[in-house]
Amino acid sequence: MTTLREDALAALLACEVATKIRLTRALDLARPVGATLPLAEPAGVPGRPALPRLVPHVELKQRGVNTLEGRAQLLHSIAHIEFNAVNLALDVAWRFPGMPDEFYVDWLRIAREEALHFTLLRDHLADLGFDYGAFDAHNALWEMAERTQGDLLARIALVPRTLEARGLDASPAVKRKLLGAGDTRAGEILDIILRDEIGHVAAGNRWYRWLCTQRGLEPVATYAGLAQRFGAPRLRAPFNIEARRLAGFDDEELKALGT
Repeated sequence: MTTLREDALAALLACEVATKIRLTRALDLARPVGATLPLAEPAGVPGRPALPRLVPHVELKQRGVNTLEGRAQLLHSIAHIEFNAVNLALDVAWRFPGMPDEFYVDWLRIAREEALHFTLLRDHLADLGFDYGAFDAHNALWEMAERTQGDLLARIALVPRTLEARGLDASPAVKRKLLGAGDTRAGEILDIILRDEIGHVAAGNRWYRWLCTQRGLEPVATYAGLAQRFGAPRLRAPFNIEARRLAGFDDEELKALGT
């Protein structure tokens, strides 16, 4: 019998979209975790489909959402973020041994929720006449995963607490844009994603503070040092303060944002 972490690695290695999502959503969180099991990194992490074509972020040009293609492109970009988020949650679960079992269960529950988000978005794209892979995408989320692959504290600080937390900030404006274009279904999906992402960022905050306590580090100053060392993007207003508070950012951390 394989362990839960081995199952996560198998899902991460899957290149075909439907297979990765099926394996992720089927993860049995009651299985033995194998927290201390050392796993060697195989070639081809993460498994990716042939499409979408990955290009630098600056090469992506967003069309207006008042056209069907423009709306589909925006939804595709969100679906790509969710697909990356599946890979990120799977990766942190297999890559870093020696954490409490609850750590792995948290991140693989998150992986299953990200897979649901992706499925909702892909189904909606299909209703519009498009599929995942129809538009170019960028690889910024996974590039941060590669930079932090040797440091769990940096991974937790700079992926869920930084890059994914930016999604909390962006969600209200994106929802308004899609509702303004008459896409009520997209608005409903974004509500589901925001609800769940608050919990995902909260898990990042919880485990970041746990790691800081274990290492005798002060969280706010440590975060600033990690952001500079690993080239995290500068966070810019507007911030979704309500969502960030629900996700566990405290007053000192919100003050550091300039709020």
